[in-house]
Amino acid sequence: MALTPVLLLLLAYCLSGVSSSAGPPPRSFTSLFALGDSYIDAGNFVTMATPVAPVWVDKPPYGMTFFERPTGRFSDGRVIVDFVAAALGVPFLPASLANSSDDDVARRGGVNFAVGGATAVDVAFFERRRLVPFKLLNNSLDVQLGWFEELEPSLCNATAETAGSYGGGRCFSRSLFLVGEFGVNDYTFLWTANKTESEVMAFVPRVVRTIASAVERLIVRDGAAHVVVTGNPPIGCSPTLLTLLRRTSRPTSAADDDDYDHIGCLRGVNDVARHHNALLGAAVVGLRARHPRATIVFADFYTPIRRILENPNQGGGQ
Repeated sequence: MALTPVLLLLLAYCLSGVSSSAGPPPRSFTSLFALGDSYIDAGNFVTMATPVAPVWVDKPPYGMTFFERPTGRFSDGRVIVDFVAAALGVPFLPASLANSSDDDVARRGGVNFAVGGATAVDVAFFERRRLVPFKLLNNSLDVQLGWFEELEPSLCNATAETAGSYGGGRCFSRSLFLVGEFGVNDYTFLWTANKTESEVMAFVPRVVRTIASAVERLIVRDGAAHVVVTGNPPIGCSPTLLTLLRRTSRPTSAADDDDYDHIGCLRGVNDVARHHNALLGAAVVGLRARHPRATIVFADFYTPIRRILENPNQGGGQ
């Protein structure tokens, strides 16, 4: 798979620090729980969207290079969380909304609650302000966290874990929680609604507060002891925004080049991503200070992806 070096590099960033003295080494984690969007969705979008909207990720070529069939992942093969699961020695995570003949067995190694298109901020925020021309799926971070909490009793039984001493004796002391990334869709809705860079920048603190609040809820209410919080990638380099913003707002004058950096990415969009990451990283530092018995790691997606985009040959690309 052409993107494997990228994903392996991201995996290294995700797991860095998790094996510190504050917690078990990666191989001793017994389960993995994921919340996020299309970067790690394993099929929940297909389940939610099929009754109400056109779906494309359930058809080839999605899934064909590894699973040899579409699985609902936004990839021709595996997504990031699959590589994390493999590194931890747990099975690929089932999508939380998928039907299983034996849910306890399917969930023994964890569950994936991520949904393609998910936002950090509740979808009502975008709909009330008419920032999107269509009805959004109700799949925000808070909704996904609610799904996890509804399943919490059965998840404890499925993972067969001894109640941990952290978080009020909850059973997730040997579980790894992957939160994110979140924010890409929040900002994309603003960009495609023709909001200015300053307007999108002003929205970043709200997104970051929402993510930090969810992480704190996982730790305090749900007993999570090991959490990886994922930052934003360089979304100004994404084909989606490069296409949408070129069509809706790209100038046609000679000043056009000022909007793009030396590898053709949108400067303003990436400035927002970097600002998001700076604030989120600082929020993680604050969470560590408030919850010293938990291991909370910030995963930097921006730097490795940017590095490979600038030097694709070094990452195994062509």
